Amino acid sequence: MAQILAVDYGKARCGLAVTDDFQIIASGLQTVETKNIFDFLSKYFTENEVESMVVGLPTDLKGNLNEIEIHILKFIEKFRLQFPEISVHRFDERFTSKMASFAISQSGKSKKKREEKGLIDKISATIILQNFLEQKQK
Repeated sequence: MAQILAVDYGKARCGLAVTDDFQIIASGLQTVETKNIFDFLSKYFTENEVESMVVGLPTDLKGNLNEIEIHILKFIEKFRLQFPEISVHRFDERFTSKMASFAISQSGKSKKKREEKGLIDKISATIILQNFLEQKQK
């Protein structure tokens, strides 16, 4: 088997998470500036076997797509052209930022660390990926 990579896409930065090679556990990987995401992914894919990618689907409580979706679709289009061998899945990311903030606050981190947006993005990607794995097992 190979890893699954998750992306919590944002205009400024992207939170990334990956599974182990057996696709059992999701772990936070890194936060990367969006302008550098393709350079990071190219390097990561040469060093690791990744079979698919999960990208958060930004919806509100009513199921309407957030405005960032336009940017996400452009990202996915470019990704598919650059990495056609890696399949792309979408997964609802509702409440992941709030869940990530809560998890950080419960971890005993300092207030400064809790407010670090990069950490929130990375943990959000981890939550998206873990939820995706759980759904996949059903």
